[in-house]
Amino acid sequence: MDASRLHTTARAYDAIAPQYVALVGDGLARLPLDRAIVEAFAGLVRQAGPGPVGDLGCGPGYLAAHLRDLGLDVFGVDLSEALIAHARERYPDLPFSVGSMAALDVADGTLGGIVSWYSLIHAAPADVPVYLAEFHRVLAPGGQLLLGFFESGGEPLSPFAHKVTTAYRWPIDRLAGLAGAAGFEEVGRMLRQPLENERFQHGRLLLRKR
Repeated sequence: MDASRLHTTARAYDAIAPQYVALVGDGLARLPLDRAIVEAFAGLVRQAGPGPVGDLGCGPGYLAAHLRDLGLDVFGVDLSEALIAHARERYPDLPFSVGSMAALDVADGTLGGIVSWYSLIHAAPADVPVYLAEFHRVLAPGGQLLLGFFESGGEPLSPFAHKVTTAYRWPIDRLAGLAGAAGFEEVGRMLRQPLENERFQHGRLLLRKR
C-alpha cells in the first residue's frame, strides 16, 4: 500500500473541499439510474439481513445520508479530514471518521454491506486487491458490495487527469475479475453513458461475499 499516495489524495481533497462540496451537491438528485442501483443495493442488504453498512470513501456524506433514508444503519469513512468535517456538520445523526479503506477499525464478518462509490478510482491498480480483501474481511457471509467507478469504454485500464488528483478508468470485466478473485460473486452490473457535463462512461458492480 502506497502511503504517499494516500497522503497526496487526502491533502488534494482537503485543499478543494468547499468547491468539491458545492460541485457534487447531494450527488444523486439528477441521476435516476445511479439512484436505482443504490436502491437495489439497499434492498439486497435488507433481504440478506440488516447489518451495518460502510460508505467507504464517503466524501461529504451525501450517499451515506441517502442510504440512511433507505433504512440502513450507515457509517462513513474517508481520508479527507475536511470532507469528514463537512459530513459531520451536514449530517450530525450519522457517524463519520477519518481513516483508510485498507485498514478499517471493524471486526471480521460484521458488516451487512459496503459502498465504495468512486473511492477506488485514485488507488494504484496494484493496490485494488488489497482494498477488496479488506472489504471481504469485514463483510458478513452474503454481505453486499457496491462499486461505482469510471469505466474504460473498451480501452485498457488507464490513468487520467481527474480534477482533484490522478485517477483510473477500469474495464468493468477486469474489475469484476479482481473482485471474483477476492471472494465475491457478481450479482449485477450497469454501464451508464456520460451526461452532457461528464467525460467518461460510468460502471457499477453489485457483488456479494461468497
